[in-house]
Amino acid sequence: MGRATTRGRILRIRNGSVDERADTLVVEEPLEIRVNGKPLTVTMRTPGHDFDLAAGFLLGEGVVRRAEDLRVIRYCAGATEDGSNTYNVLDVSLAEHVPPPDTSLERNFYTTSSCGLCGKASLDAVRTRAQWPVADDRVGIGPRILMELPDRLRGAQRIFDRTGGLHAAGLFSVEGETLAVCEDVGRHNAVDKVVGWALRQGRVPLRGSVLMVSGRASFELVQKAWMAGIPTLAAVSAPSSLAVGLAEEAGMTLVGFLRGASMNVYTGIDRVLLEEGSGHAEEVTT
Repeated sequence: MGRATTRGRILRIRNGSVDERADTLVVEEPLEIRVNGKPLTVTMRTPGHDFDLAAGFLLGEGVVRRAEDLRVIRYCAGATEDGSNTYNVLDVSLAEHVPPPDTSLERNFYTTSSCGLCGKASLDAVRTRAQWPVADDRVGIGPRILMELPDRLRGAQRIFDRTGGLHAAGLFSVEGETLAVCEDVGRHNAVDKVVGWALRQGRVPLRGSVLMVSGRASFELVQKAWMAGIPTLAAVSAPSSLAVGLAEEAGMTLVGFLRGASMNVYTGIDRVLLEEGSGHAEEVTT
């Protein structure tokens, strides 16, 4: 299995003092995802939870919907001189009832850890392929629970503590229970990992759950949440205009700038329980 961190020598300068020391670095390596033996995409990721990453990616792309759509996920032999496994190529075998990815969507592309999957199909295609409606998931969440989530997410970032260079995504219940937390050099990969974990555990659609991310809320992350049936997405930073538009279309609650005792609720404000106690959202007048 690939390592998530490595060691390197650095020159540290602090307040006029100079010293050379070892430092811990987060690993970034390519992962090629194949489906039924055919290459589909390459993403730059931090090794770890690779099977979940692949499962979450395929869910987000509309290739699979449930755990039973996945038959086998396995690493392939790497292209090293001695034939050893690099753990950077894996193949997903789909169940017989699952059609292969639609090649007309031109999804055989390289993915960086920073920008995610570029050149998406049209917004209309995303809407029609979203399998799990979230607009009718009316389970609400109180502001106090939302305010606790950034600290809960940060507290679970073990590799970030050693490197300072990773994004994180966490799945939480509306009561604040931590379901899963994953880290990765790419924010989209971190989301794929937690969503893929839920898919392989048979938890999709993730009704009554909250996806918390450590960075901004992009169109792509809203799409991934929608495809997994997640009704609420919260981020410590800002959403984009496309993210807000897609969340509105999906009937999803989108929270940004969730820091300390403040937040901005951009869409789905009726799920945020301003008077906590009930398990369902009350209408909020604005």
